[in-house]
Amino acid sequence: MVLGALAIPAYNREMVHVGIGYDVHAFASGRKLVLGGVEIDHPRGLDGHSDADVLMHAICDAILGAAGEQDIGHFFPNTDPRWKGVASRVFLEEAARMIVARGGRIVNVDATLIAQAPKVYPHAAGMKANIAQALGLEPRLVGIKATTNEGMGFIGREEGIAAMAVACVDLP
Repeated sequence: MVLGALAIPAYNREMVHVGIGYDVHAFASGRKLVLGGVEIDHPRGLDGHSDADVLMHAICDAILGAAGEQDIGHFFPNTDPRWKGVASRVFLEEAARMIVARGGRIVNVDATLIAQAPKVYPHAAGMKANIAQALGLEPRLVGIKATTNEGMGFIGREEGIAAMAVACVDLP
């Protein structure tokens, strides 16, 4: 194919697709705080229909986006009692299964948690291991980072936690 003066080769092999994901949950009393499948000692957990694992939700959306699919809420609606209290790992495993069913593979994921508290670094290795296992990846192919909001906005006021993620997927 020729596009202007640039010749673009035709590919008949797998093609790299990239998706982004974002999720946010407010803090709620009386709930466990689960991030990346790791239960973290904190006075409040995140509000949500499932375990409200904001990190796994963002990664799931990134994978679904790379596949050209709708978001996590389409596949696991918060109006469906089957997903009440479910571990978000189930969502990640299903997203990975969808990629494999289409003849593809997840290449890597990279995510950032945005939270004033708690500190994420002490739990990052466990998060990487949980996410890698759910996706069938080596932990070195899962990036987990964290930052604060420098005291600004709802995150800075410690009202909730947000996460962003990118996934790279090979699909035919």
